[in-house]
Formats: sequence, structure tokens, C-alpha cells
Amino acid sequence: MTEPSASIPDCAWRHGIGQTWENHYIVRYASNLDDGPWHGAPLGGFGAGCIGRSPQGDFNLWHLDGGEHTFQTFPACQFSVFEAVGDLTQAYALSTAAPTDGALSTWQWYPQSVGPQPANANAETATQTHTGTYHALYPRSWYVYENVFSAQLTCEQFSPIWAHNYQEASYPVAVFLWTAHNPTDQPLTLSIMLSWQNMVGWFTNTQASSEVLQRDDGSPYYDYVPAIGQSAGNVNHLVRRKHIIGGMMGGAWSDTGRSPQEGEGSWAIATEAQPDTEVFYHTRWNPVGTGADLWETFAAAGSLTNVALDQPASADEQMGCAIAVRFTLQPGETRQIPVSLAWDLPVTAYSKGSADYRRYTDFFGAEGHHAWEIAATALTHYAAWRQQIVDWQQPILDRAELPAWFKMALFNELYDLTSGGTLWTAATEHDPVGQFGVLECLDYRWYESLDVRLYGGFATLLLWPELEKAVIRAFARAIPTADDRPRIIGYYYTMGEADHYAPRKLKGATPHDLGAPNEQPFVKTNYTSYQDCNQWKDLPSDFVIQVYRAYQLTGATDVDFLADCWPAVTETLKYLKRFDTDSDGIPENGGAPDQTFDDWQLKGVSAYCGGLWMAALESAIAIAQVLTQADRAPGNTPILATQYQRWLEQSRHHYHKKLWNGRYYRLETGSDSEVVMADQLCGQFCARLLGLPDLVEEEYVRSALEAIYDACFVKFNDYAATQAKPQEQKFAGAQVGSFRPAQPGIAIGAANGVLPDGLPEDPDGTHQLEVWTGINFGLATFLAQMGQVDEAFEITEAVVHQIYTYGLQFRTPEAITALGTFRACHYLRPLAIWGLYGALVEWSSPPAD
Repeated sequence: MTEPSASIPDCAWRHGIGQTWENHYIVRYASNLDDGPWHGAPLGGFGAGCIGRSPQGDFNLWHLDGGEHTFQTFPACQFSVFEAVGDLTQAYALSTAAPTDGALSTWQWYPQSVGPQPANANAETATQTHTGTYHALYPRSWYVYENVFSAQLTCEQFSPIWAHNYQEASYPVAVFLWTAHNPTDQPLTLSIMLSWQNMVGWFTNTQASSEVLQRDDGSPYYDYVPAIGQSAGNVNHLVRRKHIIGGMMGGAWSDTGRSPQEGEGSWAIATEAQPDTEVFYHTRWNPVGTGADLWETFAAAGSLTNVALDQPASADEQMGCAIAVRFTLQPGETRQIPVSLAWDLPVTAYSKGSADYRRYTDFFGAEGHHAWEIAATALTHYAAWRQQIVDWQQPILDRAELPAWFKMALFNELYDLTSGGTLWTAATEHDPVGQFGVLECLDYRWYESLDVRLYGGFATLLLWPELEKAVIRAFARAIPTADDRPRIIGYYYTMGEADHYAPRKLKGATPHDLGAPNEQPFVKTNYTSYQDCNQWKDLPSDFVIQVYRAYQLTGATDVDFLADCWPAVTETLKYLKRFDTDSDGIPENGGAPDQTFDDWQLKGVSAYCGGLWMAALESAIAIAQVLTQADRAPGNTPILATQYQRWLEQSRHHYHKKLWNGRYYRLETGSDSEVVMADQLCGQFCARLLGLPDLVEEEYVRSALEAIYDACFVKFNDYAATQAKPQEQKFAGAQVGSFRPAQPGIAIGAANGVLPDGLPEDPDGTHQLEVWTGINFGLATFLAQMGQVDEAFEITEAVVHQIYTYGLQFRTPEAITALGTFRACHYLRPLAIWGLYGALVEWSSPPAD
């Protein structure tokens, strides 16, 4: 008999249950989100809302209102275990985070260690024994409990997420598969309890407003005040359907005869009634009292009182539901107990009067009463779902050439597709898989920032290509639209220029994003107002490249997709060409930050934006050829293709001539800056990725990459290590972290831009000196594309080490610094790690002629 933990992949991330972080990153700016390091793999489907359970064992993250964030532990939402061996009994709620407000005072909480206690806080704790380990390889995670119970206990939890799955991946459900083994020589009795609060009506904004406010860092935001604790009229029911038993939690709205509003719906907890097991229940207990109404009988015998009251909660009442499964294991026996948790909150609302149904309602209906049906479906199909996940992941896990840490991060970084405030709407004739969007991050709450997803889109491109195309189609529809309403520009607001305004969206401009949760995503785009994105010189190019990428790298057969996007391609290229002020073929940057590095001023022709422009022209020419060959091209397509070819040839001539300095491409022509920009040849990377002709000669590509690796990675990290000395220059504006991640011999990643010797051009700079996790993964993909796999892994491993060693797991930020600070957690761009997998496995082919 193998131990219950034997099926956990060796590469899964792990952390001791309840074990604190000796060192962890803190937020760089006080106004940005920092919930601390207690984050685990999320549970729930894409766009269905999700729940997070931490390595402490508590359920603490609640992304159940589309695009909104609640980080709070509700102690009554918990698994508990009772064990009896002979006359000895014990029972624990399986979280090391006991309530601090006096609630559930009768409950016994799981210890984070056992053994002799130290005499004082500073004493050695070497005699203490840890009580288990949390493991995570998204979408699966495991709690292995040790040194407390006589039984060997593992709880595996997952939701039905696997590649190319457009149905189950949307379900609002979590499966908890308990495996219990008796390694002793005598029988033992176990009881597993799941208790839950009725949360119907809690997750909706009570102060919904489309008003845009300004943070101290200039970024726009709005207030979110959920209705947590407002439970009047909520009611619980006992449900038995064949061999499935559990509790259904509903709300007062269901008696009104109307359709549910945001936050309204139902919850369910359920389990199987197996042979030789007993199932107990309590449908109306007080989750904010002492907890004795559950704990007295559970701690005594592993049972509940089988209360099945359906009396609604009064205005000042909270109400919980609980089920428990009791069984006896003989010596050497192993048993598995599945438990499911489901929520049916079918509506995601935006501004007043606008809302959408979630994707899963295509399969269960939008009435809000289907939580039980979803929970029962999970118990019927969990084994098949789990096998689908294994069948998807195992071929990648079996690849011996991929390091274990890379496999771990590859899957775990997919967490953001669930917990990134994800929106996935019900299907329509116009959108056969619905509309899809992931927030840029929780600090910058707007969907699918196009510049960010140039790298961040690799995950959906490879694994859920129809969702990738849905996003690109949404941008194509937005490009011809206009919104002339003036908005204050936050970048200037931080400088005291409160009267600096710009129109929200100009016709022909590619929007920065698809809108925010408090307005109407996909309709009102370009939400961000930190910069005037109508002036950005990378967005139109990013769009055209991603159109061709979504076609070329998903089989090169979907001509309808290209035809749908072609009018927007031509319109936005025409718009961008207007910024070619000197008629050299390349649009110039305007001096303000007008690209994805939006604190970094570029002027004139820039290596970054100029290269993307040329890659976009090559992409547009290729699209025109496909449409022409398929007889789908509009009449003016040959003329446009000829024009794009002329612009491309002109651009190629001037790009190298103006920017090449003998070793790498200069930052821009508008200054004498010697900065080595890590992402200077992003356009060249994109061109080769898509099988298009190189933008510059290969010898220059290799020379530039060598300069980037040397300056931005090797020498920058030598410099960053000196930041541990108090007398050295610190990054301006950064808080001082509790530790210094950059140390001699330990790299944190590649900086965005430094001088050739690794030093900052401006010690007070922001973006230049930050290590952007997604940009690093993109740079690593470029290196791998050019055959420099060792360097690609070296950079990637440095960043992965920082994320998963210092408490950033499952909240990966945009940026980290050498001072142990981070910015913009739960960020979209780190999904770029799937680009490195693509370069190593999926797209490896000889470069184009």
C-alpha cells in the first residue's frame, strides 16, 4: 500500500502547514494591495468566481464578485477532523489560524507544530515537529497532515481545469478528495466535517459607482464595499438525492419570483453516502457564536445532531451549514471520501443597469438555484475530471529536459486565469464561447491590458485558443469606436498638474484595455487614465501582431478570424502611422511615457516601439496574403499590402541605421542615453516567432542579447547585491523591506534598463530598475528562441525563486526590487512563462529565411 501522498507530483510547490515566512516581500507603495504571503492555489472555474485556501488551511480569498477582491478569513468555513483510537479521541479544525475575535471559542485549532514547547520566544525550536505540508500544482493542491493523527490523511482539492476545455473549466465548484490510511495495528475511527456559512447576497458592491478616483501613484480606482454579513432571509435546506447528501444554502431573493441579481444565488456542500459510512448534518448553526452547537458532538464522537431546520435568518443573524462523514478503518485499510463545494451566483454586474450571465450558466441555467446540481455533478464526475487534469499535465511533467522548478511554476502561474478577477460571459451567436477577460491586476482593475497580454497571452494562446481569439475580437470591435469624454491624466496628476486632460478613446486608436468591472467591459474600453493611451506607440502594433499570432500559432486555419479583424488592423495601422512626424517610415515616441513602460519617457524612434511597428507591418502583409489566397480580401487589400511593404522597407533602413551603436540597439534617438533596454528587440522576437522575416540581421540580434544578458542580468544583480548595505544608494520611493533578496551570488532577475556596467542611469528611476516578472519570462523566451536555453533558464529560475521562496506565490506581481518590495500583485503578464514552454517544446523550428 502506498502512502496517501504518493500521487503528489514531486515538482509541486510545498510549504509547511501554518509555517511562517522568515522573509517575504512587502508592497512598494502604501496604496497598492498587500495581503501578505498567505496565499494558496485558487478553487473555482474561469469567470465563475473563485475561493482561495492558504497553507494555513483557512479559506481566505474571495473573488466571487467579478473583478473584485476580498481577503478575509471566515473561520466557520472550514474542514475539521475527529479521530478515535481505542479510548483516545481528538478533533481539530484544520486551520492553524484560530479566530482572534472570540468566535468559535469551543473549537480546537490545528497546531502548526507539536512537541516540547520552548521556554521563551527566543529559544531554539529544533525539538518542534511540523504537522504537515501544503503542496500545489495548479489546478490541484494537497494538504498532507502528519504527526497529529494516527491516520495518514491527505486532502486533495481541485476544480475541473484542463487545456482546451470550454465547459467544465467554467464551473463554480471545488472537489476535496480525502484519502485516509490506517498504518496502525488497530482499528481507528475518523470523521471529516465541512462547515460553511451561508454567504448568499454578500458579494456585490453596496456602493456601486462609475466614478473614477485617483490614487497617490496616479492610477485610477473605484471603491468596493461588499455586503458581507448581510444575511437576513438566508435559509439552509438538507438535500438527499440518491446517494448524495448535503446542504443547500439560499437567500430571501428566491421567494420574490424575480431573477437573481449580483451576489444572489445559492451555495451547496455535499458528499457521497458510501457503504459503511455515516453522514451527519446540521443546517442551522451559529457561525459567529462559540461553535458549541457543532463542536460538542463532533469533538465527542465525530457526529452532528442531524438538525434540519429551514427557518430563515433574521436581520441580525448569521447561519451556517455542516456535514460530517464518519467511518472506521481497519489496520492497513485505505479509504477515499469526496466532498464538493459549489456556488451558483449567475450574474456579474457592472455599472447600474448593465450585467452579464456567467459562462457556466450555458450548462446549468441562470436561475440561481443550481448550486446543488453543480455540487452533485462534481461528485458524479470528479474521478474523470481528475484524470483529465493528470492526462493534460503528465506529458509535460514527464519531460526530463524541463527542470522541476520550471514545471512547478509553469502550472502554478495559471492561477491568475481563475483568481485574476476573471470575466467569462455566457455564449451568444456573436460570441460562441462568450466574452473573456482577465484583469491587468487587482491594483489596476481593468480587463486584458493589450500591452501586458502581448506576453501574458501565451497561456490562453497555447491552452485555450478560443478564449485568446475572443479577447482579440473584442479589441477589433473597439478600435473603430470613439469616446470624446475628457479625463484627467494621472501621470501629470502626480506632478501637481491636476488640469491635464485627454479624451478617453479616439477613433482608430487601439484601446489599452477592454474596460473595468464598475462600468461596462467590452463596450466602454480604455479605462486606465494614468497616461493618454491614445498616444501610445506600441498598442496598435501589439494588436496587429496578436491577431496574426492567434491565427498562425493555433493551426493557421481560422480565416474567418482574420477576416473579422482585418478592418481593425488596417484602421489602427493608419492611425499609428500619423505619428511618423519625419516621414522616415517609423512612428516616433512623443517624449511622455507612451508605451507599456509608462513611467519611462521615450522620444524619437525607439528600439522597442520601432521594432514592434515593423513586426506589425510584416504581420499585416501576411494577413493580407492569407485573405487574398482564401478569396476573403476586400478590394483595397492589394493596395494596402503594397503600402505596408513600402513602409516596412523604409522602416528597416532607418531603424538599424539610427539605433545601432555597435553592440546593441539604443533606447531612442531623442537622447544620448546609453541604457541597455531588456525588451529592446521585442518586435524581432515576435517576427521570428510567427515565421516572418527577421527585422535585423541575426548577428545584431545575438550581439544585443549578449549585451542585455550582461548588463540587465549579470551586472545589474552585482549592483543590486550592494543595496543590502545601508550606506549605499537606495531605489527612490521604495519602502525598506524586511530583507534584501539580492545578495552576492543570488540574482533576482533582469532589470528593465540599466547602463552597460549594470548601474542605473537614474538612481531615482522607477520602471528601469524594477525586475518585471513577465518581461523576464518574455526575455527568457527570446533567448530560448535563439538557442540560448541555459541563459533562458538562469533568468527564469531567478525570478521563480523570488516568487515561490519569499511569499509571492499565487499573487505574482508585475515588479520586484532589490530592496524586497513589490508592486501590482496578481498580475497578468507573468503568464508569459508559457511562452518559454512554447519556445522549448511547441514552436521549436528553424528560423525563417
